[in-house]
Amino acid sequence: MGVETVTLGCRMNFAESEMMRQLAPDGDMVIVNSCAVTSEAVRQTRQAIRRARRERPDARILVTGCAAQLDPQAFAAMPEVDRVVGNADKYRADAFLILNRPRILVSDVMAAPTPPVAAGFLSRVRSFVAVQTGCDHRCTFCTIWQARGPSRSLPHEAVRDAIVRELDAGAREIVLTGVDITSYACPEQGRGATGLGHLCQRLLGDLPALKRLRLSSLDSVEIDDALMELVAGEPRLLPHFHLSLQAGDDLILKRMKRRHSRADAVATVGKLKAARRDVTIGADLIAGFPTESEASALNTLALLDDCDVIAAHIFPFSPRPNTSAARMPQVACDVVKARAARLRAAAALRRSAWLDAQVGSRRTVLIENGAKGHSEGFAPVAVAGSVRGECRTALIMGRSGDQLVGTFE
Repeated sequence: MGVETVTLGCRMNFAESEMMRQLAPDGDMVIVNSCAVTSEAVRQTRQAIRRARRERPDARILVTGCAAQLDPQAFAAMPEVDRVVGNADKYRADAFLILNRPRILVSDVMAAPTPPVAAGFLSRVRSFVAVQTGCDHRCTFCTIWQARGPSRSLPHEAVRDAIVRELDAGAREIVLTGVDITSYACPEQGRGATGLGHLCQRLLGDLPALKRLRLSSLDSVEIDDALMELVAGEPRLLPHFHLSLQAGDDLILKRMKRRHSRADAVATVGKLKAARRDVTIGADLIAGFPTESEASALNTLALLDDCDVIAAHIFPFSPRPNTSAARMPQVACDVVKARAARLRAAAALRRSAWLDAQVGSRRTVLIENGAKGHSEGFAPVAVAGSVRGECRTALIMGRSGDQLVGTFE
């Protein structure tokens, strides 16, 4: 049956899953790459494991990723699981060997080295390349730093070579991803500036064939001057920026241990939009963080307008083990759900209005699968009769549900 990967969670996981699939020896195996960002993500990981066993009763099931790193014993206790491998161990040659091996292979992720190569290898029209892993921040709601370890960045050459492989395999758009990519610091010595903006400048300078470069989630307070220069002057850097905002109330941001204020977030969006007229903004927001009052929740709701958010990921707060937020006074579950629903509804209205406003415009669209793709601003667009990999200007004729309908000129 071969090696199958089942991936939950972030884009980083998807890049790493493909890398593991290529590293694993041939055989009947399912690799479940888990997520631990919320309790719901852990529940979905367990569901995926059980489903994999039902669908592949004879396969070896290996569980890895953040949830496996944080609670390996719980996953090893599942009868469906043959081996649990931690984040620090998933690129080891012996990680995928099952017979006569310990059931758990999980070492100290805080002492783990930087992965040997940049993860990419998706061989798709839009391909993800990891430039960094881990996180040095300690947000009070988050366990990912415990699951991933400290921030470690890949050398420019490793990132560049991974992108070249993806372009050679047919990728038309590269997405740089990681756990906290705005903390990128080039580990090479004697290279001068080392941040994410300088990495992007070097990549775009080195690779004329790289026509579309996109960035995954950014910490707004870490956007550097070099990156802002690219926003203003480099059309190959695509203008959709997804920001890790989390809340729109200063007291809640302080209790989250975020490093920006509400005013900082609004100012960052203002700078991005001043640098380039067609910038679009996405955001992660948490509803019902401990101690959140109705006034605090309304401040977050208003942030959708103040930051012109057209693609919101709304997370109902879920207490994670071994975090200080889990020990704070909790908001009632029904209130958390209601506030999340209110945020989602408001975000959906803003997105609907944004999509409607694009009807009649012309947008460059990259076709990915099934005659569907995305514009530079990351609007989903369907173009009848189009071919995977086409990248052309489309006239937006209308809208169908949550996607635009266009025709190539």
